[in-house]
Amino acid sequence: MKRSNRLVALTNFFLENPRTHTQFPYFVSQLDTTKASVSEDMDIIDAVFRSEGIGYLQRTTGAGGGVKYIPARVHEKNKLFVEELRRKLEDPARILPGGYLYMSDLLGDPKTVREIGRVFASAFSEMDIDVVVTVATKGIPLAYAVASFLNVPVVIVRRDPKVTEGSSVSINYVSGSSRKIQTMVLPKRSLSEGAKVCIIDDFMKAGGTITGMINLLEEFHATVQAIGVLAEADDEEEERVIDDYTSLIKISNVDMKKKYIDVHVGNLMQ
Repeated sequence: MKRSNRLVALTNFFLENPRTHTQFPYFVSQLDTTKASVSEDMDIIDAVFRSEGIGYLQRTTGAGGGVKYIPARVHEKNKLFVEELRRKLEDPARILPGGYLYMSDLLGDPKTVREIGRVFASAFSEMDIDVVVTVATKGIPLAYAVASFLNVPVVIVRRDPKVTEGSSVSINYVSGSSRKIQTMVLPKRSLSEGAKVCIIDDFMKAGGTITGMINLLEEFHATVQAIGVLAEADDEEEERVIDDYTSLIKISNVDMKKKYIDVHVGNLMQ
């Protein structure tokens, strides 16, 4: 196989299998070439990935030596995307009752959702994560986008149990915004004992829902490695119950009467 063909094949493999450690003999066999040629090909791909700011190849040596693609986009590119997202969200027409923001159009756009997933995955790329967890329903597309870059499965916490998912674990929690007692459910077979988890959600006010997820995950002895929220509400009247999280957008000073909204970049860009 010519080098140009090998470069295309290898690049496609890495982009389709992020964070997957693969030993060199696999590539030697698949490409019908030598280990030295594969190593040179990876030098070229790694250099291009880095120059384009979309990640890098992490190589290990020794008997089990191999390589894996880390999809860590450079901060400058993430910052440009989040700023563009901020401008779209500062439209007063998006204000909904209760200080929420209409984001369904953005969450329904595959390209935007994929870019959001790429930003979060870049922030969490060096973390040891087994699964992405979200709560139904609007956080689901974001969770799948993040999981596709981290190359891990998605687990969905629901409000009500489903017969088709078998026995479940359920807890009651207090919603941070409404102060109402609500229920969330997770099927027993959906999450392995002791899993390392990344929580993704679309919107956070006081953090009650995320706190509920953390409490539910404790029933599985899971460890929360990271928490990512697309937008957080900066409301001085609401006591925030979550401190350690990553946000892309921060919303404050929502005035429904004056049709005014103040949108800033989140703590990831600060």
